[in-house]
Amino acid sequence: MLPTTSVNSRSQGNGALSPRDAARHTAGAKRYKYLRRLFHFRQMDFEFALWQMLYLFTSPQRVYRNFHYRKQTKDQWARDDPAFLVLLSIWLCVSTVGFGFVLDMGFFETIKLLLWVVFIDCVGVGLLIATLMWFVSNKYLVKQQNRDYDVEWGYAFDVHLNAFYPLLVILHFIQLFFINYVIISDSVIGYFVGNTLWLIAIGYYIYVTFLGYSALPFLKNTAVLLYPFALLIVLYLISLACGWNFTKMLCSFYKYRVK
Repeated sequence: MLPTTSVNSRSQGNGALSPRDAARHTAGAKRYKYLRRLFHFRQMDFEFALWQMLYLFTSPQRVYRNFHYRKQTKDQWARDDPAFLVLLSIWLCVSTVGFGFVLDMGFFETIKLLLWVVFIDCVGVGLLIATLMWFVSNKYLVKQQNRDYDVEWGYAFDVHLNAFYPLLVILHFIQLFFINYVIISDSVIGYFVGNTLWLIAIGYYIYVTFLGYSALPFLKNTAVLLYPFALLIVLYLISLACGWNFTKMLCSFYKYRVK
């Protein structure tokens, strides 16, 4: 799950890793170690994962600063502890059950909604976005003088999970308290509050994603990842002018999907 892969291997006599140590640092070895730890809860640092979730809201720069420390101490940027993924999964389940309750869904409808949110909204969309960002960053953002390094797909997906968490909390938790009484009404204040929450949530996703790639020292021009902000604001203003209610559309879509 290393975000960088050395293309030019050095000989062992020049201070490079031995073949045995090099095998331990491959993406496959890291992935195996990561997945194996999913079944050992006592080895997971949930307290540190909670710290990361908190600072993804208040100071996401500090989260990616810790990624630098991990690179220096463990020779990898991406997480080697699945505690964050486990807590994110719990958040998905709890918030989706809350969403089903607010939309007055039955038990089996809520289960269907949970499966949709987990495998489509989070994993499916995440795979597409991570693959796109992996391709774009390697194709256009790697510095010419550092062509020996590239962004690993695993790190791109890790960045997606970081950015997805604030979006999840805003749209699937905070928004729940306003849906029935404010947002789904036909009033101006309804779609203003709902669309503003969407603006904040997607804005967080864009910003945290930008921080993830700007943290890699071998990438250049990462500021281009902030350009979607302009399109987001334009779409937000158009939605207010036309009276589009994104949350109401989402609720109707979810109800249609679980029938």
